[in-house]
Amino acid sequence: MERNESLDSSAENDNLKAKRDVHVEKDDIPPETTTQHKRDFRVEMKKLMADLKKTKNKIDSACKEAASANREANELDMWQKEKVIRFEQARLSEEAALIVVQGEKARANTATKLAEKAQKLADFETKRRQYAELRVIREKKAKNKALDVLSNNDVRYRMYTLEDIDLATGGFVDSSRIGEGGYGPVYRGTIDHTAVAIKVLRPDAKQGRKQFQQEVEILSCVRHPNLVLLLGACPEYGCLVYEFMDYGSLEDRLLQRDNTPTIQWKTRFKIASEIATGLLFLHQAKPKPLVHRDLKPANILLDRNFVSKIGDVGLARLVPASVADEITQLHMTSAAGTFCYIDPEYQQSGKLGTKSDIYSLGVVLLQIITARPPMGLTHHVEKALQNGKMHELLDPSVLDWPIEEATNFARLSLKCSALKRKDRPDLAKVILPELTRLSQLER
Repeated sequence: MERNESLDSSAENDNLKAKRDVHVEKDDIPPETTTQHKRDFRVEMKKLMADLKKTKNKIDSACKEAASANREANELDMWQKEKVIRFEQARLSEEAALIVVQGEKARANTATKLAEKAQKLADFETKRRQYAELRVIREKKAKNKALDVLSNNDVRYRMYTLEDIDLATGGFVDSSRIGEGGYGPVYRGTIDHTAVAIKVLRPDAKQGRKQFQQEVEILSCVRHPNLVLLLGACPEYGCLVYEFMDYGSLEDRLLQRDNTPTIQWKTRFKIASEIATGLLFLHQAKPKPLVHRDLKPANILLDRNFVSKIGDVGLARLVPASVADEITQLHMTSAAGTFCYIDPEYQQSGKLGTKSDIYSLGVVLLQIITARPPMGLTHHVEKALQNGKMHELLDPSVLDWPIEEATNFARLSLKCSALKRKDRPDLAKVILPELTRLSQLER
């Protein structure tokens, strides 16, 4: 405590002494020196003030330049943003214009197509009217010709009126309809207490009237147990009246449509023999051979005893006996028949002969034992025979196939469907005898 007081006292004494020394020094400085110092001080102060002012001016100038640069930067940024906005607006405008152009172009194309379609419809309507007028003229001539033929005393079938056909079918009701072909619909009916099948010519059927006349002329001149029996016709309405076949077409029965039972192998061999018999009868017809041209399972009908009969002879052609063999054929302007059953040589060259039907027969025979579609069937059977696997192609619904005889049947069928006519066997000398032998096999 006492020590601290002593220290404070010593400090005060030092301060007083310093003040006295300063006062003495001030009193000792001459007046001129003081004035000079003041002058120098003022000069120095002016320099400092001038430097300060310059510095301030530089700072202000720098601030102004910085502000100006900042403004320019902001303006540039705004200009860039405005430029981007304008570019985007220009792009959107261009896209909108492009859409409008495309829309206009699409409307123009649509209008052009509609105009073309309208023109085509107008042309079609004109041609349709012309064709309708020509058809009326042709039908009138054909009707008169048919009536002239039917008025002949040599008519071998009955002529029915439209009223007879309408009454037989119950007014062509759908419940009486049993089928549909290229010629037209087929109805079941009853005439004179006898079940009949009535085929009606469809008005728009191509070559329908010609096929009608052809079928009438052929079936009225020929009779055979394996050809469908024509009972009568109605030329006025284009109707053909046949005996009714209880089991329908061979195609339907092979495919077991309407849940019908399978056809046993012995019956199939018998059907094959009957088809060949009916076909041979056409080929040996007098005075000119007949070529069916459309032999297929759909055109082979079965009665209640599974007796097969060839139908739809509307495409059949009379060929001179001198050109009926496999060497020389009658040249046709266009091939007729059903794809997969048409003789390839006939289809390519237009040359028609009895061997043309043999190709169709070969395909039908293969279908009889396989129940398969005709497309590519000959190839599959040929491959199976080469590999010894013919049993795999036989219709599996038949459980007791005689494999060896079925294989012989397949080989004969393949020979019939050879691509070249000269390689196909003779119907009377080779095909029918073999099929007859197979049909007589015991179970």
